[in-house]
Formats: sequence, C-alpha cells, structure tokens
Amino acid sequence: MLNYLWIPLLISLSKHLPTSVNAKSTFNSTLLLTSSEFGQLSPGCPAPEPNLNYRPVIGILTHPGDGASGRLNNNSNASYIAASYVKFVEAAGARVIPLIYNEPKQNFDHKLNLINGVLFTGGWAKSGRYYEVAKYVFQKVLKKNDEGDHFPLVAICLGFELLTMIISQDMNILEQFSAADSASTLDFMQNINFHGTVFQRFPPDLLKKMSTDCLVMQNHNWGISPGKLQENSNLCGFFKILTTCSDDNDKVYVSTVQAHNYPVTAFQWHPEKNAFEWGLSMIPHSEDAVQVTQYVANFFVSEARKSLSRPPASEVLDNLIYNYSPTYCGKAGKGYDEVYIFT
Repeated sequence: MLNYLWIPLLISLSKHLPTSVNAKSTFNSTLLLTSSEFGQLSPGCPAPEPNLNYRPVIGILTHPGDGASGRLNNNSNASYIAASYVKFVEAAGARVIPLIYNEPKQNFDHKLNLINGVLFTGGWAKSGRYYEVAKYVFQKVLKKNDEGDHFPLVAICLGFELLTMIISQDMNILEQFSAADSASTLDFMQNINFHGTVFQRFPPDLLKKMSTDCLVMQNHNWGISPGKLQENSNLCGFFKILTTCSDDNDKVYVSTVQAHNYPVTAFQWHPEKNAFEWGLSMIPHSEDAVQVTQYVANFFVSEARKSLSRPPASEVLDNLIYNYSPTYCGKAGKGYDEVYIFT
C-alpha cells in the first residue's frame, strides 16, 4: 500500500526533471571553455608597474625619552618609537628604518637616502634639538619632491603641531584644547574634493560613519583653530583643511590637513591607535575603527611606492628596525603597549 503512495510524487518530480537537467547542462556549458578561450581570458599575472616601488621603506623619527616617563630607561640620550607606528606602516606593506633624532648627522643623512617616506609621531617635544631635526627633515622632504622624487610625509598629533610651528615660522602659534583620551567624529569641510587626499579610497559608508560615529582617537592638549590657520598666509598657502573636530569644551580645531602641492598629510588625531594600542580607555576598536587605521596606512604606503629611491638592499637590511627589539610596557595600563628604545 505504501509503495503506491510514492507513485504520484515520482510522477510530479519527473515533470520537472528535464528542465532541471537542461538548465544544469546550459549552466555547465557556460563554464566550460576551450584552452584557447581560457588563454584569451587569463593571459597570466600582469607585469608589475615599473614606476612603482613594491618594497617601500618608511623612516620614523624617534622621540626623546623612553615612552614611559623613565620607567623603562632613564638615559638622557634615550629616544623611542611606539611600536604601534611600526605596525601601522607594516600593515600596509612597508618596512621601517628608525631615524634616531640625536644620532650623528652623517648616519642620519645616510638613512634619509634609504627611505621612501617619513612619519612624524605623537609626543610632547616641541623645542631644542628635536624641533630642529624635525624642521631639517621637513626641508629635506620638500627638497626631494622639488627634485622630482615623490616623497611623502605623514605627521600625527605632535607631528602636525611641529609642522604648524615650522611652516608658520611662529613658535607660539599653537592654541590649547581639551582633547585628551577621547574618541570623536570628524567634521568634513563643505564641498571638499577628496581626489588625491587620504580619504579618496575610503568607502562612502565609512566616510559617513566617520562623521556620525566616534571612530577616531584624540589625545592632545594643543592644536590650531581653523580661523588661526587661515589667518596665517604661510599655513593656508601650504595646507588645505580636510576636517575639523570639537574638543570637550566645544572649541573647534583643525584635525586633518593636506598640502596643496606636496604629498604631506597631517592628522591631529591618531590613526595608528585603533588597531594597535590598548592602554587608553577611549580608543575605538570596532571593525569600522580598525578599517580607518587600515585605509590611512594604505594611503601613506601607496604614496611611498611612488618614490624613485631604490637604495642597495644590503644597506636597507642593515638599518631596518628589525635589528632592534621592542619592549613591552602595556602592564602599566596606560600609554603605549610596546616601544622601541634607542640609546
């Protein structure tokens, strides 16, 4: 009796079987290509772009101290690089050479000829030898670009403040703001053209979220207001403002700028922290926040790939940061998680 109950079901299924078989046959025929057709569609891996450098190296300027208020090393000649800046560069496909700010000038200049771009980090030093070295490097960046080498500079937090002082030729131009250990949105300038800027490759939905969600990390007490930047002919002639932010007291400061005629970009915020620092409580670590880190890093390294410099590989290897070991300092629960210390 049960066997007879299956007959109507089998008849119903058989009505659809030819159509399904024909559809599958048709589908398979679209996937099957002759060897000649396959060769036409897939000629092989394209040749690398000859004008791009696929082994870029970034020079990161060290900062005075040990990054931990002397807890790790209280040598007066010590300087450091937070490991987050190194990881930031490496995540986008570049390697790092430390530019030790107080090393002999001959060594320093030699390293400048081994790199394809420079990163100025955050910190506190705004005077003395450190200021003079930062100014020297900035002038070298401009000179390299004027001579035809596409040589980018990214300046973060203190780095932006140093550029503001150097370009304006005013050591007292910075203003005080209350923006320590806080995440914020970005306020994009009206009618801004993103072409050629750090934001060009950001997906539209991420750009929108950056203006509504707190995806960028602020950790500074100094900066410059849009009005003061625009009033200074040197600054407004060099930079265009891309974004602003408001501090805890609703005072507006410039948060992202890009040079009109040079591959120089500066951030008052910290793009590196979202993915690589855990010591400060307000650092955003969402997937969107980590994407912000990655897109900024990708932009920087893509600019460095345009550099013409192709130094001897052996000299690069001798100076890479891999010749040093980072020190873990994250147990203190504040500041950096890892630092490279140079003495």
